[in-house]
Amino acid sequence: MSLKLLLNDYRLTTAEILYHMPDHPGLLQTYVWQDYDKAPQYPVLRRFLDFWTRELDGPLHSVKVAGQKLIVPPETRVADALLTLH
Repeated sequence: MSLKLLLNDYRLTTAEILYHMPDHPGLLQTYVWQDYDKAPQYPVLRRFLDFWTRELDGPLHSVKVAGQKLIVPPETRVADALLTLH
């Protein structure tokens, strides 16, 4: 992953994809997909899902998406007290 993509708000994205099995449409199967993608549009995930619907037999049931920024601003805290020791 290049620093340029990380600075452009790309993040590690995980999608849990539930789909109907082609031979047994009443059963659901899970597929976990993970890649770097840009929220909230998720262009990489959308291309993958377009490929899925176009090329694969198992129709999609649902997709759950989670993302985590990899570069975040540091947390700052204000000191409650200042002590001086001699």
